[in-house]
Amino acid sequence: MNLGLVRREAHHWVNQCHENYEDLVQVGCMGLIRAINRFDSSKGHAFSSFAIPYIRGEIQHYLRDKGYTVRIPRRWLDLGRQATNVRRDFQTVHNRQPNDTEISLALNISLEEWQEVKLAFQNREPLSLDATVNNDEDNNTCLKDLIPDPGYRSFQLCQEDCIRLQQALAQLEDKTRHILEFVFLKDLTQRETAEQLGISVVTVSRRVKKGLEMLKETMVQEAF
Repeated sequence: MNLGLVRREAHHWVNQCHENYEDLVQVGCMGLIRAINRFDSSKGHAFSSFAIPYIRGEIQHYLRDKGYTVRIPRRWLDLGRQATNVRRDFQTVHNRQPNDTEISLALNISLEEWQEVKLAFQNREPLSLDATVNNDEDNNTCLKDLIPDPGYRSFQLCQEDCIRLQQALAQLEDKTRHILEFVFLKDLTQRETAEQLGISVVTVSRRVKKGLEMLKETMVQEAF
């Protein structure tokens, strides 16, 4: 299983707490597995864009459970104050709240950086479970979706899940496994995967759906 996304998030947070890097990787893997189980390939999103909020949310909830206060960089604090003014002025002019893209443009920063700033502020204080962590109309993730299941709090369980996932992948037929690897491990869209393999997008979509169903069924069976 490609752990690049998890390692990147763990590296980001290890400098903001006293937890071991490998422990944060283990926690992030829980979020990665949750993202794989929830991913809907029919919406055409790259898997990395979908998975990062789950990985990040898992790590942040773990740190909060451990009693850590998430430190917000001074630059982000300044951006947060500026964003408050942007929202107020935008509401006055347009009679609605700006979306993330509009706020990032007003602050002259990338959309990704603004979403990181917003997520940092959200995780500093208790929030409604219905609070969203992005502004993607087709992939509007709520905070309650990122809260880890109680049964996944153990590192041992996480390691067992990783093993089950690898074993389940090995049981798939080659074509289906290759398609899942392109979509999930190499982070290609369905169209890019179809072009790489010389097949139709419809075929890729069907194989992804079938493969995910088989993975979930196999992992559930092996869990008992």
